[in-house]
Amino acid sequence: MDALKLHRARQNVAKKAAGTNWQDNDLVFASKVGTELDSHNVRRSFRAVLKKAGLNAQDWTPREMRHSFVSLLSDAGMPIEAISRLVGHRNTTVTETVYRKQLRPVLLEGAEAMDLIFPDD
Repeated sequence: MDALKLHRARQNVAKKAAGTNWQDNDLVFASKVGTELDSHNVRRSFRAVLKKAGLNAQDWTPREMRHSFVSLLSDAGMPIEAISRLVGHRNTTVTETVYRKQLRPVLLEGAEAMDLIFPDD
């Protein structure tokens, strides 16, 4: 709740700065003039955050952040079904196909199960 209140306060500052250019569309996340965010807005803002963090914007993209998000959730043991829902997939097929390298715990569980089935004895 605190984060949303802070966001609203920042948006009010942006609204005042935009003046008559502001378009009130009642959006929680809007461009600097109140319009819907598009991919260009997101990439521009993302590059600004990277610059402030001292990171090279050429090395990072929003897409890479999405892959990192999936990796971190998977490494934490979150079920593939839950990860799929969070990234907006209808089922696990796309998640498993696109993010195959990021789904380490699922692969590890399979390998451990096979070790139990076929022990080294």
